[in-house]
Formats: sequence, C-alpha cells, structure tokens
Amino acid sequence: MANSMGSLFIGESGLKTSQNAMNMTANNFANVDTKGYVRQRILQEDKNYDTYKRTAAIAPSQSGLGVSIGDVIHARDIFLDKTFRTQTGRSGFYSATFEAISEAETLFQELEGTSFQEILLAEEGSLWAAFQEFAKNPSDKANQNLVVQKASLFESRSKAVYNGLKKYQSNLNQQISDAVDRINEIGNRIRELNIEIMKVESAGVETAMNLRDERDLLLDELAEYGDISYKEVANGIVKVNFENVAFVDEIHVFEMGKKTDKVTGFVTPYWPQLTNEERGECYTVYNTSAEISPSKKNDIGSLKALLLARGDKAANYRDLEGVSMKEYDATLGNSVMMNIEAELDMLIHKLVTGINDLYAKNTASKTAITGKDENGNDVSFAAGTLILDEENCYLPADGSLPPQELFVRTGCSRYTKVEGDDGKTYYVYNEEDPNDTAKQYTVGSIHVNPKLLESEALMPAYRQNGRDEELPVAHDLGEALAALWDEEGMFLSPHDTTPCTFGEFYAKMTGELTALGDVFGSTAAGLEGTARETDNSRQQVIGVSSDEELTNMIKFQNAYNASSRFINVISEMIETIIYRMG
Repeated sequence: MANSMGSLFIGESGLKTSQNAMNMTANNFANVDTKGYVRQRILQEDKNYDTYKRTAAIAPSQSGLGVSIGDVIHARDIFLDKTFRTQTGRSGFYSATFEAISEAETLFQELEGTSFQEILLAEEGSLWAAFQEFAKNPSDKANQNLVVQKASLFESRSKAVYNGLKKYQSNLNQQISDAVDRINEIGNRIRELNIEIMKVESAGVETAMNLRDERDLLLDELAEYGDISYKEVANGIVKVNFENVAFVDEIHVFEMGKKTDKVTGFVTPYWPQLTNEERGECYTVYNTSAEISPSKKNDIGSLKALLLARGDKAANYRDLEGVSMKEYDATLGNSVMMNIEAELDMLIHKLVTGINDLYAKNTASKTAITGKDENGNDVSFAAGTLILDEENCYLPADGSLPPQELFVRTGCSRYTKVEGDDGKTYYVYNEEDPNDTAKQYTVGSIHVNPKLLESEALMPAYRQNGRDEELPVAHDLGEALAALWDEEGMFLSPHDTTPCTFGEFYAKMTGELTALGDVFGSTAAGLEGTARETDNSRQQVIGVSSDEELTNMIKFQNAYNASSRFINVISEMIETIIYRMG
C-alpha cells in the first residue's frame, strides 16, 4: 500500500515537470519575434533513488522517486557576442563616415539641378566661359556684364555648397549630442537592471532571464556607439568600460559629459570624473588627432565617426595653406567635413585672389611710407609693403583710381588711401587678417563688388598710356584672365605636392572624396555582412525555432499524458486493493 501511494507522488512529479516544460515552451513561442529574447531550454533529471539492503547473491534494489527539473538553460555564446559587438562597432564607424562623405558628394554633384563643376568650368555658362568671352574684347559691355553675372552665380553657388557643408556639420553635431544622451540612458538602465538581477538571483533559486535579455540587448546597442568591454561578477552584476574608461560598476554610472564650444556650438564628449576644471584640464573621450587604423583597433563606434567627420569647426583655406604634413594629419586628415571645406575654400580663395590681383595689380613699396589715411589718422608702413602698382595697373573707362576688384571682402576694402608726407598718394593693400575671417578672401566673406553690379563700366579694361587721349583696350588683361585657369599653382594637400590648375584641383578634390567614399562604403558593407553572419550564428544558439519548439511541445504533451495515465493506473490499482480488503 505504501509503495502504491508513493507511486502517485512519482506520477505527480511527472505531471508537474511536464507542465512546467510546456509553460516554458509556450513562453518561447510567445517571444519568437521579440528582439533580444534568448530561448529557454529545460533539462530534466531523476529525483533521488531509494536503495534497499543487499540480500545474498542479489544486487541492491533501487526505487526511483520520480523526475524533476534539473536546470533551465539560458544559453549565450560569449565569443559570438563579443565578435558581434566588435563588428557592429566597426560597422557603425565606417557607416557613419560613409554617410558624411555621401552628403558632401551630393552637395557637389547636384545643387538645385546644376552641379558645382558646371558653374566653375563648363564650356558654356560658367565663370571660365565668361572670361573666355571677356578676353575677346575686354571693353565690350556685354562681355563685362557677362563676367559680373557669372561671378555672382559663382559666388552664390559657392556659398550654397559651403553653407550646405556647414549645415551638415551642425546636423552631425546634433547627432553627437543625441548619441551621448542615449549612451548615458543605456548606462543608467544597465545599472538598474544590475540591481534588479542581483535582487532576483540573490537567493540562488531563480534566474532573472528576461532582465538578462534586456541587459544583453542594451550591450549590443552600446557597442554600436563605441569600443566597450564588460565583465560579469559573481553576484550577477555586469561592469562596463567605454573606450577603456569605467562606465558602469556595481553602484555607479559615470555619465559622459558634453562640453559645448562657445564660438561654434560644437559638442565634445568628455569624462567629468577624470576632468579637473580648476586646472583647465578636460579629459575627452576621444583623441581626434590620432591616426585611425584597423591595426590599432581604434576604428570602432559611430560616436567616434561622427565626431571625426564633423571636426571641431568650419574650416577654410587658412587651415590648409602652408601647413605641414603633421599639422594637416592632426587637424584636417581625420575630418571629412573640415577637409572638404578647406579644399573648397582654397579653390575659391586662389581663384578670387588670382582674378583680383590681375584687375588691381600690387607691387612692393621701395621705401617706407608715412602720412595720413582717409580718416586723418597718422599711419606708417615699412618698405616692402604691398601697394597699388599705379604705373602698370588696369583702369576703367573713366581712368579713376584705384581700380575695382571683382570680389570684395565683407570686413574691409582692398586699399587704404594714404596721403604721404612726401606729397604722393598711395593705395596701401589691406592684407588678409589671419585672425579675422571677415578680412580674408574666404567663401564666407566674399561677394561680388557692388559697384560693378551697379555699373559694369567701372570694370578695369584699359591700359594706361600717360597721355590725354583715349585709353587703349587691355587685351593683355583679357588674355591673362583667360590664361589664369591654366596656371599650375595649386596643391591639394601636403600629401599631394603635384602642381595643378583650378580644374585639376577640383577633379582631384572630388575624385579623392569619391575614392574615400568607395573605400568606406565597401568596408561598411563588408562589416555589416560580417555582423549579420555572426548574428545568424548567434541566433542558432539563442534564437527561437518554431519547428523545434513545436516538437518540444508535442514531446512534453505526450509526457504529461503518460504521467496522467500512470496516475490513473495507480489509482485504479489502489481502489481495487481497497475494495478487495473490504
């Protein structure tokens, strides 16, 4: 009788175990499309056995006590996880950079239906074509008006491209700010999950599987932003480092800060806990001047890519002109937007100053100049100062001095008129101020001379003859302006010292951008493919298979039915025994 009642408990253990197994299988089914969910698998084991005493020549007898749940497997492959997160981070780096390059290419190739190259170099309708016509007859008003019109169009297109690049820099800046906020959100949520997991698992009875799934999914997302490392300690807490700096530990989240530049408004991520504001020291998250290389394993994370692509300011020709290779690599070399801005502005600067220097020629003064300027202030200039070359400069039809330049600066005129103490009048050239962009021939500060817009007759088109008679047409000026486009006086960068023309410079600039886009695009695509393949392998371990779960459901249902039938048999047997005893 006692054995019969014990058999009921054996059957009951089978029912309970099979029911729990079916519940877990149903939970897997319900989460088949849940992102980040890791399938749960149940392992059954025998309960303890009762062993009876050995009798002579007979092996000891054992009686099983049923079945129980041995373990619930929440399997992950840590090596696949690490590989996937590394590949995701690298893919994020190259994808973000490729997007920035693509945006720059779009601005150059298609702007309001007209490519920038057509405004600059096309055989018809470009600034180059206007000067070809001007060279035929510089005194012709139609040719003069054409130059002014195409110069205005060139100015507007140049500003549109440059401002488009600056606008995209602002867009990148916002993306950086949002990424830092999201990184901090992830860190705080990981900390919360650490605490919840520790509470659930502290008794050693239950495993916080759903909480762990959420935490692992957050680690996957965090890996897209940067280089992370992590370690789970004995109490279930995961400690996370971001870019080799402690980010989440047992009780703290060391949030990333955002330092905003007062001039540019650009955000720079930094670590407040490592920064000493009293000493003026700021521990930034990234060293943007370091060389990026897969061999150095520092090409990881979309945040870094966004920061490098944006740069730290809107660049102009001053950032490219005369810099050493080392200086170039430390400032422009890693920044897509700054590099293309500087190259574009260099092209415009060289073209504008080349045209202006032909319209209004300068020469170095042979002696020092002292006198009063236009406002009556005492001024003095050393020998060698650039002044208007009055003897060889070109004049408008009325012969007035100084001659007008085609492009003027916002912050100053071309010359300062000085009445010298020696009784002569000098036109002293206002040099470009390296500290004031308004006084530089940079795309953001130039515009077509408003006096020429009002009257193209003020355009220099005649040579001096020193006599009171009609001025001869300056055909040599027209020829010089037309030939300006063929002069090889430009260099793309310290890495490319081959002299080139304006057209060749533009071709190199856009060609380099396209080549860089191809490299980053193909690398990003390759890494995305690798990440997908790794994730597919990972899903074979952690993913839910409908077919497999259906098979398990049938298996556990059959086991449940078998246990039920076992109990029914035992129940009938006990009932028969009781009735017979009565």
